[in-house]
Amino acid sequence: MNLRRAFRVWQRNFTVFTKLYKSSLALNFAEPIVYLWAMGLGLGAYVKEIHGMPYINFIAPGMIASSSMFAAVYECSYGTFVRMTFQKTFDAILATPVNIYDLVAGELMWGAFKSMLYGLIIMIVISGFGLVDSAAVIAALPVLFISGIIFAEISMIFVSVVPGIDSFNYFFTLFMTPMFLFSGIFFPLDNLPPLVAKIAYLIPLYHLVNICRSFSQGNVMVVWQDMLWLLVVAVVLAPFPFRMMKKRIVK
Repeated sequence: MNLRRAFRVWQRNFTVFTKLYKSSLALNFAEPIVYLWAMGLGLGAYVKEIHGMPYINFIAPGMIASSSMFAAVYECSYGTFVRMTFQKTFDAILATPVNIYDLVAGELMWGAFKSMLYGLIIMIVISGFGLVDSAAVIAALPVLFISGIIFAEISMIFVSVVPGIDSFNYFFTLFMTPMFLFSGIFFPLDNLPPLVAKIAYLIPLYHLVNICRSFSQGNVMVVWQDMLWLLVVAVVLAPFPFRMMKKRIVK
């Protein structure tokens, strides 16, 4: 793998994004804001405080994490599949000196970048609403990039085995939705059955939510275990999208 060639793949995706960013931003920006208003103001009228903070302040950092996750997942699932299958962009790229490993690395870098970008946007928005207690939340950006790599890796692993674009419904319904709901965004997991809490500990989004919530309160060092866990998972998953995408593309 050549990082310079991988960066060219990232650059190609970024160039396309600059032409379509308005519609793309609107899609990823609107959903977390709707959740924030609906849950924070609607349910927040009945749930006053959680862990000593107003309910809307409790869920706001989780919106940073979820927006970051979905940005990487949508880009490296539907986006990657469309570029590979329908647009034949991968065929055109592989006709250049870029090889499969460079291509996959560029896609992962692009997914991680979008994860960080959309997380930053939501971070700015909730800060404007006064829902962040500390400027230390900006320190979460590198963590958003690392977690973005994880979500991009998971998405591309699924792309490598999915038979058709309709099958992404299984990925989002059976995998992404439970991850979104049981990661501590909307309620703490303390009172759930112990088995559910143990399973939640394996979810990358759970650790990212913990980090964003702690950073937004100015507690930077208390989540070092969550950061280490994300880093280890990113490294452990790294070989799989390369091997599996190569098997998918080279037939």
